[in-house]
Amino acid sequence: MKRFLILSLLIWLFSVGNQVVQSQGSMNIMTFNIRLDHEGDGQHNWRYRKNYAAELLVNESVDIVGTQEVLKNQLDDLLELSPQYAYVGVGRFDGKTGGEYSAILYKRNRFEVIRSGNFWLSETPDSIGSKGWDAACERIVTWAIFNDLSTGESFAFFNTHFDHMGQIARIKSAELIVEKAHQIAENLPVILCGDFNGSPDSKPIQSILESGWLKNTYSIANRKSGPSWSFHDFGRLPVDQRQLIDFIFVTDSFQVLSYKNIFKEINNTFYSDHNPIVVQMLIAD
Repeated sequence: MKRFLILSLLIWLFSVGNQVVQSQGSMNIMTFNIRLDHEGDGQHNWRYRKNYAAELLVNESVDIVGTQEVLKNQLDDLLELSPQYAYVGVGRFDGKTGGEYSAILYKRNRFEVIRSGNFWLSETPDSIGSKGWDAACERIVTWAIFNDLSTGESFAFFNTHFDHMGQIARIKSAELIVEKAHQIAENLPVILCGDFNGSPDSKPIQSILESGWLKNTYSIANRKSGPSWSFHDFGRLPVDQRQLIDFIFVTDSFQVLSYKNIFKEINNTFYSDHNPIVVQMLIAD
């Protein structure tokens, strides 16, 4: 009996020790459509939400966040309120500061950008400000190759926002982003996140999954929490009409520890009209 208790204790200690090692190398990755700064939003305007958005990054210990719909003034606000982050990204109109960004914010003391860039979701992806297929708007992908200074591991991160109107554009965008991610990342582990304006069973999302290269973190997470939808229009959309359209995909190189879909009302507003989603993951040996 004594030998059995000792053996059980050793197994428990090994298990705990292994979990500690895993947590040390983990990253909290967020996708967050922050909703552009629009006066028509009234009580949900950015000026009432910006402090909560910045606090969220701290509260969730976010290491990297892929943002969508960010205008330049909103990006400036986030960086001022959260000086521990740096960013890569450009405005989708002109490749400078015009229009919405799909900016990637990252903790400057943990990650080093090896290289970064942008391409447009169109037939001419290297043409700045190009609009593709039947899309209503210009759509951009911002990417970066990161070196994790805490582990020495490198990986590729892609962030985007698919068109809200063009059905063909969304399908073609999914095909293009998988192709370009292969080319840019080469053999590195890949994270792809964004607002894809399509539900899990839509053709664009199925196209990404059927590539056999990327997996939906929700499907492979060890732990899951939160609602099954992400867009709620500041709580105005009936629950039975809400859909999951925000995703984080990863290659097999990652172990997904947890998935959290955050819906919270704060002082008569929300973080955004979309739920931020946070996934804890690490690069598996």
